[in-house]
Amino acid sequence: MSKRIFYSVVILISLSIVMVYSLSIYVAMSYGYAPTHFVQRQIIAAIISILLIWAISHFNIDNFLSWFGWFLLIGSFLCILVMPLLPESLASSAGGAKRWIRLAGFSFAPLEFFKIGFVFFLAWSFARKFSHDHSLSTVEEIKKFLPYIVLFMACMGAVVVFQNDFGQAFLLALTMCLMFIYSGGSIKAVSFWFILAIVATLAVIALSPHRILRIKTWWAVAQDFILSIFPSKFADFFRVEDFPEPYQIYHAGNAIWNGGFFGSGVGDGIVKLGFLSEVHTDMILAGISEELGFIGILFLCCLFIWGILHPIFKIANRVENKVYSLFCIGVACLLCFSFLINAFGVTGIIPIKGIAVPFLSYGGSSLMANCIALGLVLGIARKISS
Repeated sequence: MSKRIFYSVVILISLSIVMVYSLSIYVAMSYGYAPTHFVQRQIIAAIISILLIWAISHFNIDNFLSWFGWFLLIGSFLCILVMPLLPESLASSAGGAKRWIRLAGFSFAPLEFFKIGFVFFLAWSFARKFSHDHSLSTVEEIKKFLPYIVLFMACMGAVVVFQNDFGQAFLLALTMCLMFIYSGGSIKAVSFWFILAIVATLAVIALSPHRILRIKTWWAVAQDFILSIFPSKFADFFRVEDFPEPYQIYHAGNAIWNGGFFGSGVGDGIVKLGFLSEVHTDMILAGISEELGFIGILFLCCLFIWGILHPIFKIANRVENKVYSLFCIGVACLLCFSFLINAFGVTGIIPIKGIAVPFLSYGGSSLMANCIALGLVLGIARKISS
């Protein structure tokens, strides 16, 4: 299982380097950089990430996971709180918020590492507080879960306010719900909090004009498919007329269509030539679809499921320590939901959230954080074989 995960990650990272180089040349030259500007940084991040996953997997997980998990949780959260106070020379802005800290010529996003620390905290706490005890009523479960909701709202409030990143909050909410169910929580209790989460989400969207605009532009694309299953009178009430189609989704759809079954070939894509901005980052699946086609995307999905997710769930099922098991589940959820949210956004099924594709999108922070998480999972796997 450990070897399958490690080699699958290496294959995905290698493919990422090839695609980042192919998709980023036009962007690099338009900024006045060398053609290899982005791929050089991705190669450095890839080497460090592979070394991290190998090194961490050989640590004594019983001594390492606890203090390292708390360090990631507290340290990264403090960085998130401090970043708005830092000057622009130390904190880079994107999407209306400061999301990267610059140090010695490199930058990192604390939020990527916070997600791992948050998963560790949930695993550590859920293992102590919840069990598969069906004698508890739904009301008792809701009361036991209430402190986590308060803590989650406080943490995610900081993420949404200081990072302006609702997508990551949504990702962590899904992960927390799945970990709660796996730790022994009932579907009824999760359903109750899910309804409240929908209400809170609608409130956050209603108070944010740019999120309302994002929902409207997404609906302009999705409405024909969704409303086709409803009666015409009902559909006409919700239909939005004369609203422009989202630029990103429009060109991402063109890239997927142009790729067809076998793709146009690596380096021969058109959408990267200024039609889809920075396609090597959050929209990399569109670029891969055009150059490698349906076959390439199918290969990625199969490798992601068979090579990474399936072994992680097997490790979670076989390890006796409940904290370790829950942590593996949390890591699998982070990776799976990140991939799905990005894929659904690229295809227009949901609004684009700006979440990186694990091991494929350009960006050192996401890549290193995911490899650190898998390094910890592989360290846990060694407890099974020992």
